[in-house]
Amino acid sequence: QVQLVESGGGLVQAGDSLRLSCVASGFTFSRYIMDWFRQAPGKEREFVAGISWSGGKSYYSDSVKGRFTVSRDIAGQTYLQMNNLKPEDTAVYFCAAHWEVPTYRSGTYYYTSEGLWGQGTQVTVSS
Repeated sequence: QVQLVESGGGLVQAGDSLRLSCVASGFTFSRYIMDWFRQAPGKEREFVAGISWSGGKSYYSDSVKGRFTVSRDIAGQTYLQMNNLKPEDTAVYFCAAHWEVPTYRSGTYYYTSEGLWGQGTQVTVSS
């Protein structure tokens, strides 16, 4: 059974840091690009960051580049270190897995395939 389970969300103040974790199971972790997406109230889900199969290449949306860092280990965990958080970072954050390389367009990345998804973890940043 495929599972992606996120943790680490919470309520923080602007300027604070937070680290999200995602535990993957039920599929061949090393063959997938691991991603983080987010969805704010009333908005569409958007790409945040991704990391390649080997961890050698990472992808970031322009809105988080320089503040967020994505990483992964060989045991099935993916992380998102979020620094200098802003109120506009408030959203539900989802862990995802895709087998294809994303395409960059207009400041962010896109996939054509659906991928695998977790249930999400809430991040709230107060001003």
